[in-house]
Amino acid sequence: MRVILFTALAALPMLVACGSGTSNAPAEPAAEAPTGAESAVEEAAVLPRSPSVEGARVFFISPADGDTVSNPVTIVFGIEGMDIAPAGDATAHTGHHHLLIDTGLPNLGMPIPADDNHVHFGKGQTETEIMLSPGEHTLQMLLGDHLHIPHDPPLTSDPITLYVE
Repeated sequence: MRVILFTALAALPMLVACGSGTSNAPAEPAAEAPTGAESAVEEAAVLPRSPSVEGARVFFISPADGDTVSNPVTIVFGIEGMDIAPAGDATAHTGHHHLLIDTGLPNLGMPIPADDNHVHFGKGQTETEIMLSPGEHTLQMLLGDHLHIPHDPPLTSDPITLYVE
């Protein structure tokens, strides 16, 4: 199924290019419904998601919301109702932590990005030390499955705000 999806996505630019020839017809207004190619992109923007356990949750053990901290900042992740497993381990009702720094939630139907604002803990880590610039920072946790895709429904912590000295 994933091969078909990725193959379809790979062919999408060719489909769009095939329909971009010149025409004497007036341009469509921006408010029109998406074309077939645009609809395919929107539908393909959601991959199969692993189910989460009802009542499961992720949370920060430390630091607490509103804490003033200094570098390096020690962060301890908590989870209840599910287990931690490294990326690539497709055991049901498991996942691994992702730390969101100064950003909102990503597209919950796609793999979580890996960058300075989306830190992956794919080895199954439950604690880390990070360096943050002085000032105010917002942190949130998001559990990802074996493919770094958020569960259904997603397991997110409440965001916390830290003040770094």
